[in-house]
Amino acid sequence: MASEAPLQTLEGTLERLTYQNEENGYTVGKLTPAGKSHEVTITGNLAGVGVGESLRLRGIWITHPRFGRQFEVRSYTVKLPATLEGIRKYLGSGLIKGVGPVTAERIVDYFGLETLDVIEEDTHRLREVPGIGPKRVAQVARAWEEQKQIKEIMIFLQGVGISSGLAVKIFKQYGNDAAAVVNTTPYQLAKDVFGIGFKTADKIAQAIGIAPDAPERIQAGLSFALGQFSNNGHCYAARDALAAEAATLLEVTAEQCQLQLSTMAAAEEVIEVETDAVFAGTAVYLPPFYYAETGVAAKIQRLLTTSRDRLADFRSTDWDVAFDWLAAQSPIQLAQEQQAAIKMALTERVSIITGGPGTGKSTITGSLIRLLQAKQHSVLLAAPTGRAAKRLSETTGLPAKTIHRLLEFKPGAGTRFLKDRDNPLDADLLIVDEASMIDILLMNHLLKAVEAGSHLLLIGDVDQLPSVGPGSVLHDLIASDVIPVTRLQTIFRQAEDSFIIVNAHRINNGQLPTMTKEAADFFLFGQTDPDAAAELIVDIVARRIPEKFGLDASADIQVLSPMHRGAAGVSNLNRILQEKLNPPIKGMPTIPHGPRTFRIGDRVMQIRNDYERQIFNGDMGEIHAIDLQTNTVIVNFDIVKADTVNADAGRTDSAGSDGLFVTYEFAQLDELVHAYAVSIHKSQGSEFPAVVIPILTQHYVMLQRNLLYTAVTRARQLVVLVGDRRAIGIAVQNNKIAHRNTRLAELLSVGDPVPDSDDYQYPLF
Repeated sequence: MASEAPLQTLEGTLERLTYQNEENGYTVGKLTPAGKSHEVTITGNLAGVGVGESLRLRGIWITHPRFGRQFEVRSYTVKLPATLEGIRKYLGSGLIKGVGPVTAERIVDYFGLETLDVIEEDTHRLREVPGIGPKRVAQVARAWEEQKQIKEIMIFLQGVGISSGLAVKIFKQYGNDAAAVVNTTPYQLAKDVFGIGFKTADKIAQAIGIAPDAPERIQAGLSFALGQFSNNGHCYAARDALAAEAATLLEVTAEQCQLQLSTMAAAEEVIEVETDAVFAGTAVYLPPFYYAETGVAAKIQRLLTTSRDRLADFRSTDWDVAFDWLAAQSPIQLAQEQQAAIKMALTERVSIITGGPGTGKSTITGSLIRLLQAKQHSVLLAAPTGRAAKRLSETTGLPAKTIHRLLEFKPGAGTRFLKDRDNPLDADLLIVDEASMIDILLMNHLLKAVEAGSHLLLIGDVDQLPSVGPGSVLHDLIASDVIPVTRLQTIFRQAEDSFIIVNAHRINNGQLPTMTKEAADFFLFGQTDPDAAAELIVDIVARRIPEKFGLDASADIQVLSPMHRGAAGVSNLNRILQEKLNPPIKGMPTIPHGPRTFRIGDRVMQIRNDYERQIFNGDMGEIHAIDLQTNTVIVNFDIVKADTVNADAGRTDSAGSDGLFVTYEFAQLDELVHAYAVSIHKSQGSEFPAVVIPILTQHYVMLQRNLLYTAVTRARQLVVLVGDRRAIGIAVQNNKIAHRNTRLAELLSVGDPVPDSDDYQYPLF
């Protein structure tokens, strides 16, 4: 068997990264062996390795049935490059601020193999290089001096299997304490350093001698496993299921995990409660999610039971007169269910309006605002994402903010949000749109800032996918039966001509979408082969839709895929769409980072919450500039018009322009992915002129009704499905919604007061 073959050594220069999994570090790359001119394929766990680095690999040669001969890496070390090309790539990789690929080319062309010695011992000689002035030399000297200061730490980190790319991140996080942290609490790396997961931290821990059954290892594994439950949308895990999951991950016994869970509970590192929500047993929470869930329940109870009412005058309103007045203000006649929703929002302290597209949610919002303004009441508008807030502002004519901006998050402030229990929002009515997207943590922060007596109206489509973050907040609030709810079911005449809206409702009702020659905005391109479907999608996006509908391929058309993997998955579609829509142009700067190459004009998405710069997971923008001299990339996030400048946070909001310009150092580019294609989950809260949706039996595990429904409802003008009717049928018939472990509905339904937990300070995720 290949796994029993003796390990061999392979040394060479990493030329490019074909693929790299950001979760576990699995990498496919091309390496030029020392003394050879040809490239070979290498595979294995090489998290953080950079193009241009010289690697010493230990592993075995295998023959892949499809891709041929490959070197399967079992371990590796990184050393400084020894060839001219290696030095060029090394210097231009972003390691030394002030030296990008262009400057690296000049320096290496001038000094050759002596380049690193010159920078190390005689930096002022860099002035001999044409185009490099004293300021640049000083910048390089300072950067190289910083590298010298961390040299010993870097050597130590690489000695325990950490690549130079991750080592730089670790040093930036901990400074001179980096070696001490790695030596004493290696599992802390997974919590503090983006790009290092539990598996990498565990590899380091075992390299420094931590035993497989050490309590700290088991506890770290339990925290990681519980975090994975949260990543899958759960607020808690059943104790036995968690112990079993961690035991498999760590290759220890479930009994050992149960013992360490008790230790963690005693130290309040996890919180255990008995629950009947789904099962009779013990629920285990990470503290932030426990305090958020109980906090939401307590705050909802407070809002529902307070004697204060800032809209008390509406309780004595003659509603026939009010609706006649609204009819005179607008040509749109309100249906009975719309009138009921308006009355509910103005007379109930907390209320919910839910309904699909075309059911009049925007009309209700506009009518509410007119009634409030007529009586000089105040209203605030918010939504979870920038795009959703912008759309809400456009439909109402009033300013709308993201929830984070509404709550006034300030980098460096004493509290995460300036708006809270002690400094609440000043509004008679707070309207929050796209409420299905709000996770349990954000809802708790929002409710902290809602003053008792203010009215809260949540508007959303409960049939869409739940929030990306933990919890099923909108679903649970409705299921609790303690909050008044209006369900909008009528599709209004102006929406009946849209096959997008009609088919969205058909899908939601378990019916196949109607696709006829009369449909001018809903199409199916039949294809069963994933590779052929991917090629067809590129042609549809780049040529067919622009030619027929006049839409811009780069700005107006969004591909939404059910999965990340596969020929018609997000990763591959991004690769081939980038090559078609934004190919390399000679003379234009590009920057390779991991498996991606970023170019000016690329559509990109942020994949982690950055509270300092107020850019959040799912925000989309376009690369505005790449500066190879300062090793930075500027991304324009077209979120909202803004008029502030925050240089310290690395962002500039330009007054009067649609955009938020955010600066990334090259080392931060792992926070960005291409967004020519995105997952349907990531599209929540967004709306696009046209969406193209691959739907194939290859996507079987993800084909469900609310997924397809959510994708279709992202489109304003055009939906194009690429796939086969069988896959569509599977999705439409599969109404099994993935269960999430939550207790919010239970906490609200039991009627007993829930203790509030505002005093608990937990980090934002």
